[in-house]
Amino acid sequence: MLKKLPIGIQTFREIIEEGYVYVDKTGHAWALASSGKYYFLSRPRRFGKSLFLDTLKELHEGSEALFRGLYIHERWDWSKRHPVIRLDFSAGVLRSRAELDLRIEWMLKENAERLGVVCDRTRNDIPGCLSELIIRAHAESGQRVVILVDEYDKPIFDNITDLARAAEVREGLKNLYSAIKGQDAHIQLVFMTGVTKFSKVSLFSGINQLRDITLSAAFGTICGYTQSDLESSFGQHLRGVDWARLKQWYNGYAFRGESVYNPFDILLFISEANQFRNYWFETGNPSFLIELLRNRRLFLPDLEGIEASEEILDSFDIERIDPVTLLFQTGYLTIADTRESFGQWLFALRIPNQEVRHALANHLIDAYTGRLPSERLEWQKSVYGPLSCGDVDAFIAAIKRLFAGIPWRNFTHNDLPESEGYYASVLYAFLASLNAEIIPEDISNHGQVDLTAKLAGYIYVIEIKLNLKAEGSGAGERDESSNPALAQIRARDYSAKYRDLPGKGLFELGLVFDAQARNLVQADWQRID
Repeated sequence: MLKKLPIGIQTFREIIEEGYVYVDKTGHAWALASSGKYYFLSRPRRFGKSLFLDTLKELHEGSEALFRGLYIHERWDWSKRHPVIRLDFSAGVLRSRAELDLRIEWMLKENAERLGVVCDRTRNDIPGCLSELIIRAHAESGQRVVILVDEYDKPIFDNITDLARAAEVREGLKNLYSAIKGQDAHIQLVFMTGVTKFSKVSLFSGINQLRDITLSAAFGTICGYTQSDLESSFGQHLRGVDWARLKQWYNGYAFRGESVYNPFDILLFISEANQFRNYWFETGNPSFLIELLRNRRLFLPDLEGIEASEEILDSFDIERIDPVTLLFQTGYLTIADTRESFGQWLFALRIPNQEVRHALANHLIDAYTGRLPSERLEWQKSVYGPLSCGDVDAFIAAIKRLFAGIPWRNFTHNDLPESEGYYASVLYAFLASLNAEIIPEDISNHGQVDLTAKLAGYIYVIEIKLNLKAEGSGAGERDESSNPALAQIRARDYSAKYRDLPGKGLFELGLVFDAQARNLVQADWQRID
């Protein structure tokens, strides 16, 4: 009989006692307890952070029966039972400092009652009450205290579109966390999790002894399922699955260790009879992120090949948001490779997998074109049809209709059409949403072309140019020899690397857009035999 799937269950005790599938992460818990005291872990949402925290809770409370047969059982000292203070910010939305303080006061009261101690709220502010709770819990139990903080950053991120309110909430959290530093003698372990990591100056100055294990190779698989986890724990559930396709769709998240699958994806994939769909991405609302990418005019094809320093990936500040930092910490980019150069670590980033690329592209289409999701499908069909049968003229016509259909109100108070990257970004998003294989900034011996797209056996080598001043009135009205985009492809022989590959057809396509017309004004192409 197949074990039940723990979909949405974040309670370790329920998973073990009710016979759900459990992927053993207690080896990581043992490593944490054996090598340090203060930890911070950043992982994208729905990656299993809350379940790991609950595992730590049961472990330190001495729930031995739950751990029989697991890695840590024969290694742990079950004679010690530590009081656990757990602060969980994952539920609900807090819209002010007053709401935050009220929630914190409730959590401190709940912890005090569970531990059988009293905090005199009339004599203490919030950090004073937490300090008293730690001291009294230690005195009552005779064992040092374990502090677990889940989604520590959510109250800030819930208010990220309102800078003043986000800063106010951040100060409230900083006020709470500052109480931890002075209680070292009473603390056994501190483990904090979240999606984003705010800088120590802005939030963690009170507990600057935290060890950040987000990019520690030893803890790269602390959350998520590895390939071996799937084969051993879910082998029966995944019998007959196309493993290569499963990996392409849902694997690929890497944090300087072995790549992992998002657990939420895999559990829903199995529960939905192994149907390939966008499970994880559809549970979130990336509207703020999408708008940030649009406003910062990030060249979307660059998402396939960004290199960043550890400093960029390390921290996040509401006053100065780096899109790359946010993309990485929220799971839309992950680590492809690591190298050391001029005294620092550099990380090559990439989109993790097909699910993220496809779903992110759909959201970007909606943002860049100003169209509703219900309107997107017809545009995608108009692009996919010609590309899948090598009809370049029809593809060009579809591009013109696409840009002509973008509402002019999209360009109010911005200069998007004056950037070549805008036109390349819209095309990139559409091609990515069609599950085309895209090679942005495709490198050859003579330079790099803007986009190479592979779809249904056809290869399209595409160069894009932008006229800032109108020089013509329509595609095809000028001789193709005057097309600077196609001329560059030919001069630098961008398509040479694909000429001997098997396939249905290879095309060179030069696209010239015009900033005033906000559309394609010249398009010429040739087929390479």
